[in-house]
Amino acid sequence: MKIIGITACPTGIAHTYMSAEKLEVTARDLGYEAKFETQGARTENVLTAEEIKSADAIILAVDKDIDTSRFAGRKIKRVSTSRAIKEPEKVIEEALANVGTIEISADKKNDSQERKSGIYNHFMNGVNYMLPFVIAGGIIIALSFAFGITASDPKSDDYNALAGALSTIGGGTAFAMMVPALGAGIASSIAGKAGFAPGIVAGLLAANGGSGFLGGMIGGLLAGYLTDILANKVNVKQQLAAIYQLIVVPLVSILIIGLAMVFLIDKPIAWVLDALTGWLNGLGNTSGLMFGLLIGIMMAADMGGPINKSISTFSIGLMSAGVNAPIAACMAAGMTPPLGLALATLLFKNKFTKEERTSGQSCWILGASYITEGAIPFAVADPIRVIPSLMLGSATAAGISMAAGVTSMAPHGGIWVMLIPNVMNNLPMYLLAIVAGTLVTAIAVGLLKKPITVEDKKMINEVEA
Repeated sequence: MKIIGITACPTGIAHTYMSAEKLEVTARDLGYEAKFETQGARTENVLTAEEIKSADAIILAVDKDIDTSRFAGRKIKRVSTSRAIKEPEKVIEEALANVGTIEISADKKNDSQERKSGIYNHFMNGVNYMLPFVIAGGIIIALSFAFGITASDPKSDDYNALAGALSTIGGGTAFAMMVPALGAGIASSIAGKAGFAPGIVAGLLAANGGSGFLGGMIGGLLAGYLTDILANKVNVKQQLAAIYQLIVVPLVSILIIGLAMVFLIDKPIAWVLDALTGWLNGLGNTSGLMFGLLIGIMMAADMGGPINKSISTFSIGLMSAGVNAPIAACMAAGMTPPLGLALATLLFKNKFTKEERTSGQSCWILGASYITEGAIPFAVADPIRVIPSLMLGSATAAGISMAAGVTSMAPHGGIWVMLIPNVMNNLPMYLLAIVAGTLVTAIAVGLLKKPITVEDKKMINEVEA
């Protein structure tokens, strides 16, 4: 039996590769041939036409929109990357038994309908478009602060041309494309390529009109659904099809969504965003602590899943409004699960298998780099004890960070961006927050997990044999 498929998550980092590894290893343990294409930072292990044709089961473990035209005429099993990591054997069994499979039509319109699987996936597709601008732009902005907080301002006495260039590239250009990319990604997820232009226009209007990322999300949805009706639902004569798609669809969709953004969406959403910004900037120590605890719990709840992505995307969006404390709390809360587990494998060796202790070594780098997904293998193996421990540690880190008013000018990078001067406004307290969260995580895991017994070791050795 041959099992093939594709794995892809919005960020293209951990979930993409972990789900592929889980499915491949499980399939081979069951005696099947397996190959999974990973669409991460780059596409690797690409499936050939012959492999697709001869496969007995096709599994798409994806959390974003991907091109499925290669599988026309074949049945596929589509699941989330999280489910592929947690239940690989069950997913494989269902795919082989045609449970929950769908057939990919050769018709492009039908295929575009198959891609639509809910507003959350549309939002995640928008996040996938947005993240490269956010991460690269934010870190480039942070680099400009290494020359001084005002070094990028031509009117400042300490103006530096390189700092000015970095600020223009990171803030004036890349970071400024965050909301337009979000709108374009959402609209494209709904309507296909036809949604890109109206989606990016909706995002630009939101960014310039003051409604920010909230306006970009709403505008992207409206642009997507409107364009989908115009491009995919309206039937026109064959002779007019080309000119209709080339001129009428973009003209009408951009005009309607543009007017809606200017007259209906921008002002009320901008008011809401301004009120939210004012409230967040005015948080006292107690309120900040409570908000930080909430951020930490959400970040550790599913380690890179929907809840994690929701709060981190929300915090990234607030950066465009000048609120930089929540993203600092997110980063602290996202770093502590892998770091805490890495420490736990050292302090409580009798509670982890040899394989887990080896994995714990890589968690030092993953945690330091703000890759929360490094904690997933431990959570999958013992969710009842590990996940609450991670939530407790992340809540501790984020709570301290928010209560201390720590802000970050970079949206990603972990401890590495801390090496850049002026990125963190209160670095000692931030380091304290991360250390405290790491210790709480490690101690909680150590107290809750049961020691590995002789019977457990025998069972593990039998499985490995």
